[in-house]
Amino acid sequence: MSGHGFHVHGPHDHAVEHAAHSSDKFSGNIAVTTAILATIGAMFGYQGGATQNDAALFKNNAAIAKTEASNRWNYYQAKSSKQNLAELAMTLPNVEPERYKAEVSRYKSEKEDIRKDAESWEAKSAEWDRKSDQALHQHHQWALATTAEQIAISLAAITLLTSRRWLQVATYIVAGAGIALGLFAWFHVDPIGALLGAGSH
Repeated sequence: MSGHGFHVHGPHDHAVEHAAHSSDKFSGNIAVTTAILATIGAMFGYQGGATQNDAALFKNNAAIAKTEASNRWNYYQAKSSKQNLAELAMTLPNVEPERYKAEVSRYKSEKEDIRKDAESWEAKSAEWDRKSDQALHQHHQWALATTAEQIAISLAAITLLTSRRWLQVATYIVAGAGIALGLFAWFHVDPIGALLGAGSH
């Protein structure tokens, strides 16, 4: 059954297979390099997917908190309307102003608690939005790191076919850049933002 299956091989698979049939040390080094890069790329890809999911979850939490804040503000407006009616009733003839005065005082107190609650939900929404933006930015960093490793793997495969030393060097440079990008993502470092920030001073 397995002999009739459809298999897709990556560049590193071909490199390893080629090295297995060759005693050339150069080919063996490239095969090991591509296997390592494929592993690193897979880890970067996993992290990229995880941060993308986090960004979506945080954005959803922000929307829920925003809805809760909106509900609280609507409740606040309803209390304001009742307070206004009570204040208006105090000015009408043949009514007991003290009765409505107590209601006005109660509505004012209730509104203050509702206002604080609404502002708290708005702050939560803003915080979830900030976390979502941060996770999305980190996802982009992981995606760049993954892409760099994929390019390095492709260069390694071409290096194996052509036996060009300069391509081997290019492979290591691109792989190193990808690993650096992965480290930036892991430690939440934004090199572009840091450079722009340093240039503004």
